[in-house]
Amino acid sequence: MSATADHAEGQRSRAEKLGFSSGQVVQEIGYDEDCDAELRASIEEVTGAALVDESYDDVVDAVVLWWRDGDGDLVDALVDALTALADGGTIWLLTPKSGRDGHVEPSDISEAAPTAGLSQTSSISAGREWSGARLVAPRSSRKR
Repeated sequence: MSATADHAEGQRSRAEKLGFSSGQVVQEIGYDEDCDAELRASIEEVTGAALVDESYDDVVDAVVLWWRDGDGDLVDALVDALTALADGGTIWLLTPKSGRDGHVEPSDISEAAPTAGLSQTSSISAGREWSGARLVAPRSSRKR
């Protein structure tokens, strides 16, 4: 089903529910074959562009960070994700749901986010296998 058909029926796509919109540049970090293909396709359809990878060297509007327990240091990954993020941009930290391989405890996220200079604004079910945490830099740190 196309985005147009979704809109015609009054339905928002998964990507739109996460706040993605047309024209955004979205960087994807941590991609592997276990990632949610439907969510990835939904983001690309809504933004009108392919997701850019970790080697992208320009500013991005949002970051999708697929993260699993055992991937390394979450604080370091979040700080790295901030590197190309535009002011006012969002990081969606996507982790396997409870009971799935690679599950990350919510307490790990709530401890890592402020250390990286981020605030968690919401948590969602991003798909059958994945949970999402919306992370943003506090507005006070964005002032120049």
